[in-house]
Amino acid sequence: MIPHSYRIIRVQEALRHFEADIPLLNMRVKDLSLERQRSARQFAEALITQTRAELDRLLEQQTEFSSDPTEPPCEPAD
Repeated sequence: MIPHSYRIIRVQEALRHFEADIPLLNMRVKDLSLERQRSARQFAEALITQTRAELDRLLEQQTEFSSDPTEPPCEPAD
């Protein structure tokens, strides 16, 4: 099973990538119709919102698991 802290780090990383991709998304969809541009932006925003919610849920669970001494600390591998 994946350590809880590792899952948090992975979700944080994904969220950073999604947020950083917004300007690139705008460039990629500029040649599409306005409806398709709007649809792509709405999808990206929904994905970011869902990822933030998942991160919040994991962080809440971390406080519950923080008293677990068997789980070693996990550091990001950047």
